[in-house]
Amino acid sequence: MDRSLRNVLVVALGFLLLFTAYGGLQSLQSSLYSDEGLGVTVLSTLYGAVLLSSMLLPPLLIRTLGCKWTIVLSMGCYVAFSLGNFYASWYTLIPTSILLGLGAAPLWSAQSTYLTVVGNAHAEKAGKAGRDVVNQYFGIFFLLFQLSGVWGNLISSLVFGQEPTQDAVPEEQLLSCGANDCLMATAPGNSTRRPSQELIYTLLGIYTGSGVLAVLLVALFLDPIRDALHKGEGETPSVWSTLLSTLKLLRDRRLRLLVLLPMYSGFEQAFLAGDYTRSYTTCALGIHFVGYVMICFSATNALCSELYGKVARYTGRAALYALGAATHLSCIVALLLWEPRPGQLPVFFVFSGLWGVADAVWQTQNSVLFGVLFDKDKEAAFANYRLWEALGFVIAFGYSTFLCVRVKLYILLAVLSAAMLAYAALEVLESRTRPGTPAGATATSAEAGETQTKM
Repeated sequence: MDRSLRNVLVVALGFLLLFTAYGGLQSLQSSLYSDEGLGVTVLSTLYGAVLLSSMLLPPLLIRTLGCKWTIVLSMGCYVAFSLGNFYASWYTLIPTSILLGLGAAPLWSAQSTYLTVVGNAHAEKAGKAGRDVVNQYFGIFFLLFQLSGVWGNLISSLVFGQEPTQDAVPEEQLLSCGANDCLMATAPGNSTRRPSQELIYTLLGIYTGSGVLAVLLVALFLDPIRDALHKGEGETPSVWSTLLSTLKLLRDRRLRLLVLLPMYSGFEQAFLAGDYTRSYTTCALGIHFVGYVMICFSATNALCSELYGKVARYTGRAALYALGAATHLSCIVALLLWEPRPGQLPVFFVFSGLWGVADAVWQTQNSVLFGVLFDKDKEAAFANYRLWEALGFVIAFGYSTFLCVRVKLYILLAVLSAAMLAYAALEVLESRTRPGTPAGATATSAEAGETQTKM
């Protein structure tokens, strides 16, 4: 097996193990810790820490430790959050969520930088277009990464399914489910019983073990690429210059047009994890169905991530963005009109599956787009990506406790529309900057040559 592909698989398997734990925990926070809004407060605090971390830590840690050890250190922060859930309270979950948030931005920036560097290096050796190889590597990564949602949620469903947690749902409760939910954000108020503490400890033990395995896998088997990052770049920038590089990149007009895309990604993921799981699934079916519904999301997300990585070279990115926008637009409108009932079980899976089809566009194409447009400032570009995505999470989880679900869906609709308009403006700007390039093309031969020369 080619060494660069082996490294991609090591990173992807590490993330698979890590997010098998974190993804399952995130899906359950709003339902498991609904008292006094602890669950959504934890998620909001977490992404607030991601926001602060994105502005400062990723370039500094990557320059100091290299991508490999930045990933290892950041993964340790996720394990700490799993440990904090063993003694769930404001005094344990809030500090560990802050720690996780501080590690999240460097983790994802290092991962994106690593895949971009090894992809371009392999393309140079193989005589291929750099952008095509990078796109392929991101597709492979997200295929395996999104499977973490399948395994994490399957584990939670099997563990919690060992005892009944849902009585017959009264009709008056069903009337307040879905878009009509204005109360469950602050009070559980339904017939769902919390799983026993023994089952919760069993689940947390499995999740913690998975996280520890992820740390060991990356630490022992991933090749460092620190020297490759600095090759041909001259003298290493000062610490202050490195810290400011994230914010300085906002001077680029292209980045200012792009910020709404990762911000919308944060909004839509927060809605799925905090609102769809609670106000639709838990409200009408019970908490033991959350895992199964999220498995459908993760499975379609994983399959589409791999598919988009292959077809992007033929369709261009604009067509994929149009597909993602149209799919989410249809889901948002349908969720506004739908009144969830226990007898409509397949519909819960249809929505989560379609949500995964669209989310795969944002996850794969946003990463590739930032890597393509800001090839010379990869660390700062990916730090900005996580910063604006984290801001979307913070805002969405922040208003989760006092806005009706219907209002949240309207906000999603507005942000999606604005993001697509800004993206269209970016494509027009790019086509004018590089005459003869089709809007939304994955790469040009000139761009590929520039990347291969640089590497």
